Amino acid sequence: MRILVTGGAGFIGSQFVRATLHGDLPSGPGTRVTVLDNLTYSGNEANLADVAGHPDLVFVHGDIRDRSVVDEVMAGQDAVVHFAAESHVDRSILDATPFVTTNVLGTQVLLDAALRHRVGRFAHVSTDEVYGSVDEGSWTESSPPAPNSPYAASKASSDLMVLACHRTHGMDVTVTRCSNNYGPYHFPEKMIPLFVTNLLDGRKVPLYGDGRNVRDWLHVADHCRGIDLVLHRGRAGEVYHIGGGTELSNRELTGRLLAACGADWDRVEHVEDRKGHDLRYSLGIDKIREELGYQPLVGFDEGLAATVAWYRDNRGWWEPLKAKAELPR
Repeated sequence: MRILVTGGAGFIGSQFVRATLHGDLPSGPGTRVTVLDNLTYSGNEANLADVAGHPDLVFVHGDIRDRSVVDEVMAGQDAVVHFAAESHVDRSILDATPFVTTNVLGTQVLLDAALRHRVGRFAHVSTDEVYGSVDEGSWTESSPPAPNSPYAASKASSDLMVLACHRTHGMDVTVTRCSNNYGPYHFPEKMIPLFVTNLLDGRKVPLYGDGRNVRDWLHVADHCRGIDLVLHRGRAGEVYHIGGGTELSNRELTGRLLAACGADWDRVEHVEDRKGHDLRYSLGIDKIREELGYQPLVGFDEGLAATVAWYRDNRGWWEPLKAKAELPR
């Protein structure tokens, strides 16, 4: 099988590539992977160091918005797993344009090329943030998108373009929507890697508002297992949720991170809340569990401890990235 993985040098994409080439996913044996990544500030070839030189890996430095590059790498592929996206909400609030051009227009460039080259399946990786905020209960795959941030709006738009390609052209597409990911190789601008690396450096951590915002946490390895199940067995034109099953407020998560790093609450700095900050996300995962047998395997306590240990042991990976993680002012 030949798979084009866009954004394969990012956090989640590189986990999928490593797991595939190491044989940890059903896609693994005999799979040839082509990674297309533009290596923007959060893309990092070091994320693929474990598989560099693998005979079944081809790396292409290129932009999903570049039609000629996309057309060249799409030729001969059996499937696309589309991770590439601008993904940081705070950056989208400062400047939404890159989110629209990459997440929406870039996705359409990929779809056009996949149609031309008759690619067998297009697996589009999205987010629970497209739904907005939910006070109680959990979203199902039939819940309507109601995004509240420019990032979420751009992802909802790309989801709709992918699903429209199925309805209009009959393309074999799937859309996965995940909850908040955590794990190794996570760029240190998101909450867990930002807080852990700050705490390891003796710095304070910025907690938005009163910390009541609730997120469901999903280990990146479980996420990639879910994506692989959908890639191989998901029904064409369908949306599948991939969740982790651990809901925590940001304040509760901060407490766990402080404990894991041996720090106290005096290291927490309360900062002005994010504009339009969604209060709670929650995905129902009955569909993927019943149809494809998905269940998260990594317990949150175990996964968080391993994640903190990874950052403690891999300063050489994250220290050069800290300056890039700072938001422009």
